[in-house]
Amino acid sequence: MTLPDRSALSRRAYVRALVAVGGGAALSACLDVTRDGDDDPDPVPSGTDDPDSLPARQHAWNEFSSRDEDGNVQLPDHHALVPLSLASDAAGDAEGDGADDDATAPSKDASQTTETALRTLERAYEWSHEGLIFTLGYTPAYFDRFEGSLPDSVDLPAPEALTARENPVFDEFDALLHLASDRPDVVLAAEEGLFGDRDELNGTDLETDLTGVFDRHDDRRRTGFVGAGLPASKTNVPGVPESVPEDAPFLMGFRSGFARTQASEDRVTIDAGPFAGGTTQHVSSMDIQLDVWFGQDNHHQRVSKLFSPTHAADELVGEVGDELADTSGVTDDGIASAEDAAREHGVVGHAQKAAQAREDGNPPLLRRDFSTVDGDRPGQHFLALQRGIGEFVRVREAMTGADLDISSANNGILHYLFVNRRGNYLLPPRSLRALPAAAPNS
Repeated sequence: MTLPDRSALSRRAYVRALVAVGGGAALSACLDVTRDGDDDPDPVPSGTDDPDSLPARQHAWNEFSSRDEDGNVQLPDHHALVPLSLASDAAGDAEGDGADDDATAPSKDASQTTETALRTLERAYEWSHEGLIFTLGYTPAYFDRFEGSLPDSVDLPAPEALTARENPVFDEFDALLHLASDRPDVVLAAEEGLFGDRDELNGTDLETDLTGVFDRHDDRRRTGFVGAGLPASKTNVPGVPESVPEDAPFLMGFRSGFARTQASEDRVTIDAGPFAGGTTQHVSSMDIQLDVWFGQDNHHQRVSKLFSPTHAADELVGEVGDELADTSGVTDDGIASAEDAAREHGVVGHAQKAAQAREDGNPPLLRRDFSTVDGDRPGQHFLALQRGIGEFVRVREAMTGADLDISSANNGILHYLFVNRRGNYLLPPRSLRALPAAAPNS
């Protein structure tokens, strides 16, 4: 794939574009940029030889991520979602391994190879935003290959369209690898090392790789970014206007992931059955009509649609959400007044609607989504963790606001988002992350 033209891009935009391209040439170019001439970049912290020192949950990221001045978790700057299908060479032939004629369960050798490759990443890079954090999740299609079914404690249905106005493609491959780091070169190098294109990572020799276990779907690879200043550096991309605020961490111009309006990692963790300690993950990939969002609406209108009319009237948000500190500011009164907002103001806020799905005042989802310009179009990879996919569906139904008498243009932010992919995944606990069976303890 052709590398981007460095002369036409800022440094930030260039390295973002390199992560999106992927591959060895992109990694080499990224390392050239991060070296800043003759100077070596800051060293990447090394990982550990002691797997017991790592968290039992794959999704244990919060403790190992940075936080802003208000205590909100800051996701790593750079992300890659790598879709995978089980390679034919990884299929097992033991009695009971295969559930049908179309998909065969993985072999024990393939499972051991997968675990060895992932452990190499953990030796090479510190489990942190400054090193590398990652998850490996599995689709319902992956588990269909087994004779046994997933336990009742795991709510993992096949993905489906969730509104009448969407017609998404579904993630029906086997697995999704999510790589995240503040260092773009680490994201690129980790992917290259896992798939046989490097002999070492951060000074650690690679014992094995995943080339005989998984096939990559390069045409479905997704990338993105989050962090103050990163969205504004993408104004060279068609559809990303110059009016994106300089300090905004997301393309739509506002902060997200407020600590007090996010579920905790405990809340989203499966608490029973063989996959206790894991979680489920939903990924929606969507385009954003960003030029209309910034060109048609003023700041007051954008605040009304993203948060609530009260937020706008009382000037609660600030330029990019900085006035909100560690909460979205949606109160119980704000939740209850969604119908009043639609009737009196002709607009209802996205956060106002989503908050209706809270249980005892607590949100059920832990969001780890990030902005993207994949395909040279502004968008969002909406990534949510929850105990069961049914909880995501319930929140999504609240966000739709189908019961509100309001035009689509003023129904939160629905008018600006177009979902093109959906996928559901099980993120097993670390002990079961390497090609788990549907009923691992049976």
